[in-house]
Formats: sequence, C-alpha cells, structure tokens
Amino acid sequence: MREIFAGLPWWVKWVAVPVIALVVFGGLILSVAQFVIGLLFKALVFVALVGGLIYVVRKFRTSSSSRGDW
Repeated sequence: MREIFAGLPWWVKWVAVPVIALVVFGGLILSVAQFVIGLLFKALVFVALVGGLIYVVRKFRTSSSSRGDW
C-alpha cells in the first residue's frame, strides 16, 4: 500500500482519498453517530427519571414518617 501512495502528489493522499472515503462511508458514519447519540440521550433520560423517582420516594418517606411521629 505504501508503494502505491509513494508516487502520488500530497493532495491526493491528504485531500482526495479522505473525501472519497467520506462520500463512500458517509452514510455509515452518520448512522453510527446517530445511534451513539440516541443511546446517550436515552441513558441520560433514564438516569434523570431514576433520580427523580428516588427523590420523590425519599421525599414521601420523610414526609410520611414525620406525620407518624405526631
């Protein structure tokens, strides 16, 4: 592979080949990025919901236990 690229100008190695790779694999790269971002968003929503549930349960427990003391 090095021998093939050795005789080519710099702009072919550093401009044309990456552009061709982006054109060919751009859809794949975009779908993988979309999947990862969607997964991170779902994980963030999950953490927020579990945290909210824990907050509500603790708030309810302290509220009900303080009523029982009266």
